[in-house]
Amino acid sequence: MVPTLNITLNSLRKLKAAGEKFSCLTAYDAAFAHTVSTAGIEVILVGDSLGMVLQGRDSTLPVTIEDMIYHTQCVAQGNQGALIMADLPFGSYATAEQTLENSAALMRAGAHLVKLEGGRWLCESVRLLAQNGIPVCAHLGLTPQSVHLFGGFKVQGREHEAARVMLEDAQLLEQAGTALLLLECVPTDLATRFTESVHVPVIGIGAGAGTDAQVLVLHDMLGVTPGRRPRFVKNFMEGQSSIEGAIKAYAEDVKSGQFPAEEHQFTS
Repeated sequence: MVPTLNITLNSLRKLKAAGEKFSCLTAYDAAFAHTVSTAGIEVILVGDSLGMVLQGRDSTLPVTIEDMIYHTQCVAQGNQGALIMADLPFGSYATAEQTLENSAALMRAGAHLVKLEGGRWLCESVRLLAQNGIPVCAHLGLTPQSVHLFGGFKVQGREHEAARVMLEDAQLLEQAGTALLLLECVPTDLATRFTESVHVPVIGIGAGAGTDAQVLVLHDMLGVTPGRRPRFVKNFMEGQSSIEGAIKAYAEDVKSGQFPAEEHQFTS
Protein backbone atom coordinates (compact mmCIF):
# COMPACT_ATOMS: atom_id res chain seq x y z
CA MET A 1 0.00 0.00 0.00
CA VAL A 2 1.35 3.44 -0.98
CA PRO A 3 1.96 5.65 2.09
CA THR A 4 -0.17 8.80 2.06
CA LEU A 5 0.95 12.13 3.45
CA ASN A 6 -1.37 14.60 5.10
CA ILE A 7 0.69 17.77 5.05
CA THR A 8 -0.87 21.08 6.12
CA LEU A 9 0.54 24.48 7.00
CA ASN A 10 0.33 23.42 10.63
CA SER A 11 2.55 20.44 9.79
CA LEU A 12 5.21 22.79 8.42
CA ARG A 13 4.96 25.14 11.40
CA LYS A 14 5.49 22.21 13.76
CA LEU A 15 8.54 21.08 11.79
CA LYS A 16 10.06 24.57 12.03
CA ALA A 17 9.33 24.74 15.76
CA ALA A 18 11.00 21.35 16.23
CA GLY A 19 14.02 22.35 14.14
CA GLU A 20 13.27 19.67 11.54
CA LYS A 21 13.86 20.32 7.83
CA PHE A 22 11.32 19.61 5.09
CA SER A 23 11.55 19.37 1.31
CA CYS A 24 9.77 20.97 -1.62
CA LEU A 25 9.97 19.98 -5.28
CA THR A 26 8.25 21.16 -8.44
CA ALA A 27 5.79 19.00 -10.38
CA TYR A 28 3.58 19.89 -13.31
CA ASP A 29 1.52 16.77 -14.02
CA ALA A 30 -0.36 13.95 -12.29
CA ALA A 31 2.28 11.24 -12.79
CA PHE A 32 5.14 13.22 -11.26
CA ALA A 33 2.88 14.61 -8.54
CA HIS A 34 2.13 11.02 -7.51
CA THR A 35 5.81 10.04 -7.57
CA VAL A 36 6.95 13.14 -5.69
CA SER A 37 4.32 12.92 -2.95
CA THR A 38 4.76 9.17 -2.38
CA ALA A 39 8.55 9.65 -2.16
CA GLY A 40 8.09 11.79 0.96
CA ILE A 41 8.25 15.35 -0.38
CA GLU A 42 6.13 17.55 1.89
CA VAL A 43 5.41 20.43 -0.53
CA ILE A 44 4.80 20.30 -4.28
CA LEU A 45 5.38 23.59 -6.10
CA VAL A 46 3.47 24.00 -9.35
CA GLY A 47 5.97 26.56 -10.53
CA ASP A 48 5.89 29.02 -13.38
CA SER A 49 9.30 27.43 -14.06
CA LEU A 50 7.19 25.26 -16.36
CA GLY A 51 7.67 28.02 -18.90
CA MET A 52 11.33 27.11 -19.12
CA VAL A 53 11.39 23.35 -18.47
CA LEU A 54 8.16 22.36 -20.26
CA GLN A 55 7.56 25.13 -22.78
CA GLY A 56 11.20 25.78 -23.69
CA ARG A 57 11.06 29.53 -23.02
CA ASP A 58 14.06 31.56 -21.87
CA SER A 59 12.21 32.92 -18.81
CA THR A 60 9.00 32.47 -16.82
CA LEU A 61 7.41 35.63 -18.22
CA PRO A 62 5.27 34.06 -21.02
CA VAL A 63 3.43 31.74 -18.60
CA THR A 64 -0.27 32.59 -18.24
CA ILE A 65 -2.78 32.08 -15.45
CA GLU A 66 -4.55 29.58 -17.72
CA ASP A 67 -1.31 27.56 -17.92
CA MET A 68 -1.03 27.58 -14.13
CA ILE A 69 -4.66 26.55 -13.59
CA TYR A 70 -4.29 23.62 -16.01
CA HIS A 71 -1.09 22.30 -14.46
CA THR A 72 -2.40 22.77 -10.92
CA GLN A 73 -5.44 20.67 -11.85
CA CYS A 74 -3.13 17.95 -13.21
CA VAL A 75 -0.96 17.93 -10.08
CA ALA A 76 -3.99 17.79 -7.80
CA GLN A 77 -5.16 14.63 -9.56
CA GLY A 78 -1.93 12.77 -8.81
CA ASN A 79 -1.06 14.19 -5.41
CA GLN A 80 -1.02 11.83 -2.42
CA GLY A 81 -1.25 14.24 0.49
CA ALA A 82 1.56 16.75 -0.10
CA LEU A 83 0.81 20.46 0.27
CA ILE A 84 0.31 22.01 -3.19
CA MET A 85 1.67 25.51 -3.74
CA ALA A 86 0.95 27.22 -7.06
CA ASP A 87 2.64 30.26 -8.59
CA LEU A 88 0.79 33.35 -9.67
CA PRO A 89 2.47 34.09 -13.02
CA PHE A 90 3.82 37.37 -14.36
CA GLY A 91 1.16 40.07 -14.77
CA SER A 92 -1.53 38.17 -12.84
CA TYR A 93 -1.37 40.11 -9.54
CA ALA A 94 -0.93 43.77 -10.47
CA THR A 95 -3.82 44.82 -8.19
CA ALA A 96 -5.27 43.35 -5.01
CA GLU A 97 -8.53 42.57 -6.80
CA GLN A 98 -6.79 40.80 -9.69
CA THR A 99 -4.68 38.90 -7.17
CA LEU A 100 -7.77 37.67 -5.34
CA GLU A 101 -9.53 36.59 -8.54
CA ASN A 102 -6.54 34.65 -9.90
CA SER A 103 -5.63 33.16 -6.52
CA ALA A 104 -9.17 31.90 -6.07
CA ALA A 105 -8.95 30.26 -9.51
CA LEU A 106 -5.77 28.42 -8.48
CA MET A 107 -7.34 27.30 -5.21
CA ARG A 108 -10.37 25.96 -7.10
CA ALA A 109 -7.93 24.08 -9.35
CA GLY A 110 -6.51 22.27 -6.32
CA ALA A 111 -3.81 24.50 -4.78
CA HIS A 112 -3.55 24.77 -1.00
CA LEU A 113 -1.72 28.10 -1.13
CA VAL A 114 -0.38 30.53 -3.74
CA LYS A 115 3.06 32.04 -4.22
CA LEU A 116 3.75 35.64 -5.23
CA GLU A 117 7.07 37.31 -6.04
CA GLY A 118 7.85 40.60 -4.36
CA GLY A 119 8.39 42.55 -1.15
CA ARG A 120 6.44 44.87 1.11
CA TRP A 121 4.28 46.19 -1.73
CA LEU A 122 2.46 42.84 -1.60
CA CYS A 123 1.20 43.43 1.95
CA GLU A 124 -2.22 44.74 0.89
CA SER A 125 -2.77 41.73 -1.37
CA VAL A 126 -1.52 39.31 1.31
CA ARG A 127 -4.02 40.73 3.81
CA LEU A 128 -6.86 40.50 1.30
CA LEU A 129 -6.04 36.89 0.44
CA ALA A 130 -5.73 35.89 4.09
CA GLN A 131 -9.09 37.48 4.83
CA ASN A 132 -10.57 35.34 2.06
CA GLY A 133 -9.05 32.08 3.27
CA ILE A 134 -6.16 31.91 0.79
CA PRO A 135 -2.72 31.26 2.34
CA VAL A 136 0.28 32.96 0.73
CA CYS A 137 3.96 32.22 0.24
CA ALA A 138 5.95 35.39 -0.49
CA HIS A 139 9.01 34.92 -2.72
CA LEU A 140 11.98 37.22 -1.98
CA GLY A 141 15.58 37.55 -3.15
CA LEU A 142 16.04 36.66 -6.81
CA THR A 143 12.51 36.83 -8.20
CA PRO A 144 12.64 35.36 -11.74
CA GLN A 145 9.67 37.40 -12.99
CA SER A 146 11.87 40.50 -12.46
CA VAL A 147 14.85 39.06 -14.32
CA HIS A 148 15.01 41.99 -16.76
CA LEU A 149 14.88 44.50 -13.91
CA PHE A 150 17.80 42.74 -12.20
CA GLY A 151 19.74 42.49 -15.47
CA GLY A 152 19.92 38.71 -15.31
CA PHE A 153 19.84 35.86 -12.79
CA LYS A 154 22.09 37.35 -10.09
CA VAL A 155 22.63 36.72 -6.39
CA GLN A 156 20.66 39.24 -4.30
CA GLY A 157 21.31 40.81 -0.89
CA ARG A 158 25.11 41.00 -0.93
CA GLU A 159 25.05 44.74 -0.22
CA HIS A 160 24.23 45.82 3.35
CA GLU A 161 21.27 48.05 2.35
CA ALA A 162 19.71 45.42 0.09
CA ALA A 163 19.98 42.85 2.88
CA ARG A 164 18.41 45.24 5.39
CA VAL A 165 15.46 45.96 3.08
CA MET A 166 14.93 42.25 2.41
CA LEU A 167 14.80 41.47 6.14
CA GLU A 168 12.32 44.30 6.71
CA ASP A 169 10.19 43.08 3.80
CA ALA A 170 10.04 39.61 5.34
CA GLN A 171 8.93 40.92 8.71
CA LEU A 172 6.28 43.19 7.17
CA LEU A 173 4.94 40.36 5.03
CA GLU A 174 4.74 38.11 8.07
CA GLN A 175 2.77 40.79 9.92
CA ALA A 176 0.43 41.06 6.90
CA GLY A 177 -0.39 37.35 7.19
CA THR A 178 2.09 35.52 4.94
CA ALA A 179 2.07 31.79 5.77
CA LEU A 180 5.41 30.88 4.17
CA LEU A 181 8.42 32.69 2.77
CA LEU A 182 10.66 31.55 -0.10
CA LEU A 183 14.17 32.95 -0.44
CA GLU A 184 16.11 32.54 -3.69
CA CYS A 185 19.80 33.10 -4.48
CA VAL A 186 21.04 35.03 -1.47
CA PRO A 187 24.18 34.59 0.65
CA THR A 188 23.98 31.81 3.23
CA ASP A 189 24.57 34.08 6.24
CA LEU A 190 21.73 36.41 5.19
CA ALA A 191 19.36 33.48 4.63
CA THR A 192 20.12 32.14 8.10
CA ARG A 193 19.45 35.54 9.72
CA PHE A 194 16.32 35.84 7.60
CA THR A 195 15.03 32.44 8.78
CA GLU A 196 15.75 33.24 12.43
CA SER A 197 14.02 36.64 12.21
CA VAL A 198 10.56 35.30 11.29
CA HIS A 199 8.19 32.77 12.84
CA VAL A 200 6.84 31.33 9.57
CA PRO A 201 8.70 28.53 7.73
CA VAL A 202 11.28 29.68 5.18
CA ILE A 203 12.01 27.66 2.02
CA GLY A 204 15.36 28.24 0.33
CA ILE A 205 16.77 27.74 -3.14
CA GLY A 206 20.36 28.79 -3.55
CA ALA A 207 20.08 30.23 -0.02
CA GLY A 208 22.24 27.83 1.94
CA ALA A 209 21.50 25.28 4.63
CA GLY A 210 20.14 27.64 7.27
CA THR A 211 16.58 27.79 5.96
CA ASP A 212 13.77 25.56 7.23
CA ALA A 213 13.36 23.79 3.88
CA GLN A 214 14.78 23.44 0.38
CA VAL A 215 13.13 23.56 -3.04
CA LEU A 216 14.49 22.53 -6.43
CA VAL A 217 13.06 22.30 -9.92
CA LEU A 218 12.33 18.61 -10.60
CA HIS A 219 14.04 18.58 -13.99
CA ASP A 220 17.17 20.22 -12.55
CA MET A 221 17.64 17.69 -9.75
CA LEU A 222 17.07 14.82 -12.21
CA GLY A 223 19.79 16.23 -14.47
CA VAL A 224 17.60 16.58 -17.57
CA THR A 225 17.54 20.37 -17.93
CA PRO A 226 19.56 21.46 -20.99
CA GLY A 227 22.29 24.04 -20.60
CA ARG A 228 24.44 25.02 -17.64
CA ARG A 229 23.37 23.70 -14.25
CA PRO A 230 22.93 26.41 -11.59
CA ARG A 231 25.42 26.29 -8.74
CA PHE A 232 22.73 25.50 -6.16
CA VAL A 233 21.53 22.36 -8.00
CA LYS A 234 22.69 18.80 -7.35
CA ASN A 235 21.98 15.97 -9.79
CA PHE A 236 20.33 13.39 -7.53
CA MET A 237 20.02 10.84 -10.36
CA GLU A 238 23.74 10.14 -10.06
CA GLY A 239 24.11 6.78 -8.34
CA GLN A 240 20.37 6.06 -8.46
CA SER A 241 18.55 3.45 -10.55
CA SER A 242 15.16 5.20 -10.62
CA ILE A 243 13.54 8.62 -10.51
CA GLU A 244 11.75 7.64 -7.30
CA GLY A 245 15.10 6.75 -5.76
CA ALA A 246 16.55 10.14 -6.73
CA ILE A 247 13.60 11.99 -5.20
CA LYS A 248 13.85 9.97 -2.00
CA ALA A 249 17.58 10.72 -1.83
CA TYR A 250 16.85 14.43 -2.19
CA ALA A 251 14.23 14.34 0.58
CA GLU A 252 16.60 12.42 2.88
CA ASP A 253 19.54 14.75 2.20
CA VAL A 254 17.42 17.81 2.95
CA LYS A 255 16.11 16.24 6.15
CA SER A 256 19.59 15.28 7.34
CA GLY A 257 21.17 18.60 6.36
CA GLN A 258 23.53 17.03 3.81
CA PHE A 259 21.95 19.17 1.07
CA PRO A 260 22.76 21.88 0.27
CA ALA A 261 26.47 21.35 0.80
CA GLU A 262 29.03 24.17 0.74
CA GLU A 263 29.50 23.95 -3.04
CA HIS A 264 25.79 24.73 -3.56
CA GLN A 265 25.85 27.95 -1.51
CA PHE A 266 26.66 31.62 -2.07
CA THR A 267 28.76 33.86 0.19
CA SER A 268 28.43 37.56 0.93
